[in-house]
Order: sequence, then C-alpha cells, then structure tokens
Amino acid sequence: MSKVSPSAVLCLVLAAGLPCAAQDASPTPSRPTFSSGVELVALTVTVTDAQRRLVGNLTAQDFQVFEDGIQQPVTFFGLASVPLDLALLVDGSASMLDTLPMARRAAAGLLRSLRPVDRASLIEFRNTVRVSQALTSDFSKVDAAIGAMTAGGGTSLYNALYVALREFQAQSRTDPEVRRRAIVVLSDGEDTGSLIDFDEVLDLARRSGVTIYTVALKSELQILRQRAQQNGRRYFSQADYAMRALADETGARAFFPDAAGDLQGVYDTVATELASQYALGYVPRNPIQNGAWRRLMVRVASTVQGVRPRTRTGYFADSR
Repeated sequence: MSKVSPSAVLCLVLAAGLPCAAQDASPTPSRPTFSSGVELVALTVTVTDAQRRLVGNLTAQDFQVFEDGIQQPVTFFGLASVPLDLALLVDGSASMLDTLPMARRAAAGLLRSLRPVDRASLIEFRNTVRVSQALTSDFSKVDAAIGAMTAGGGTSLYNALYVALREFQAQSRTDPEVRRRAIVVLSDGEDTGSLIDFDEVLDLARRSGVTIYTVALKSELQILRQRAQQNGRRYFSQADYAMRALADETGARAFFPDAAGDLQGVYDTVATELASQYALGYVPRNPIQNGAWRRLMVRVASTVQGVRPRTRTGYFADSR
C-alpha cells in the first residue's frame, strides 16, 4: 500500500466538517493543577498482585523507575486524584449491526464511572472516522453521541487510532496540567479501509504516552472457523496481534471476548483499572533530547511482595 502523509487522515476528517482539534468549552470544577513542565516524563502505572487483583495502597517510596537501566528520582506521584482524559473508539461498521446495542450499553457504563474532573470523547469509525463528540467534561453530550451511533460500512481502525492519538498530542501541548490519557477501542474485525498502517499507529502510540486498551470482539462464526483451523486451539490473527501489541506497548490490556454479552464485564474491568492507577513523573538524569528510544521499567520495592507494575515500555527523547 502506498504511503500517505500523516496529515492526510486528519484532513479527511476536517474535510467532512467534523470536529477534530476543538474541545468542548464546558466549565470544569476548580482543582489543583500539576504542571508537567518541559522535562517531566509522565507515566501511568497499574499494579496487580499474583491473582491479577489491583493494588491501590502504595506510596511514592514503593516505586523505583529506571530509564535505560539507570534509576530515576520520582518527582511526581498521584493516585486517583490525577484527572483522566478518555477517548472511546467504537467500530460502527456493518458487521457491528447486531453487536452495537450491547457496545453502546458497555461504553455508557464506562462513561458513568468517570468523575467530574475527568473528560471524555467519542470517535466512531467505519469507512471514515467521525469525531462524534470532542473531549468534554459534560458527559451527557458523550452519552447522547453513544446513543445515536449506527452501523454501516467498513472498518478504518488505524485511521481512528491515529486521529485520537493526534488529538491527544495537540491537547497535551496546550494544557500544562498532568492528566492521565487513555483510549478504549472496540472492533470486531480486520482493518479494511485505513490510509494509515499499523506500524505508523504503533510508532505514534509509543510517542504519545497514551494508554490504549483494546477490545477485539469475534463473531461466533469467526471463532468456530479459527478453532477448526487450529484443532481447537485459539488462533490469533494479524489483527489480534496488532491489538495486543498496542496494549502491551502502552501499558494497558488487550481483551478478546468471545461474545458481545461479555462486553459489559470487559468495560467494567477497564473502569476499575482506570480508577486504581498511579501517576508517576520524573526528570531524566540524561538531559540529551536526541530522539533516541529510552526504555522504561518500573519496579515495586522488595518490601511489597508478589506484585507486578505495568506501564509503557519507553519513550522517544524528543516526545514525552
């Protein structure tokens, strides 16, 4: 497939007269502002125990952050109090016709878990990408957009992810506040219509610092066909690999529910995790911004047994 310039996808959305960069002007309650500054590397960290239960009683002293193997001083720490910006990306292709009512209910349930300090947006994708509701703290607007969703057309998954990530990048450059940023994307099939390819999306995801939860829903026919091909073993397609890679690289989780009825449980799991995350920040000991990839690792102090922290795998030194 021939390469298309990164701005092309955004231009397609703009050409359709849809809101891209504009954000809702709804007032938000007053709250402390944590300035990210130019040098701060911000991390969102999820900690689970051996049974994958969330651990929410840790302090800043319990965490150790390493960049390229060198321990970094933690200069910012927050739990629950750090606001969240959440982009809901929902597949509105024709294959989602029967599933869409359950997807709408699950997304609306996740929306209800947010707090007044949080913000949300809704992006639908079919053959084209539609920003149905730009980022806002007025959740009734997002809820109304969810209720108005319809199904039809193909699947431009990577275009939608690209648009969402670029929106977050633009917003972070103008907002000095430290905020957690997450995407929850639901799709039931292979990408069939994107101008942007997977490698471009993965590169942007690694640069953005946005946590991407992926939900890959299979139809019953797809599951039966794939299991038959693999003698009963679960088969992971290229699309499944892409969804897992996006989640793993950004410190999130990938879900592969077998039925639409499982969506509510998946979205409830995501909501619980988002409400239990830690926000860490540090100023790198290496001040050189040369565009190089810096590998990140977070550990929990040895005094806390049997827990596992999860965060993004790294960042590029020219984009934090």
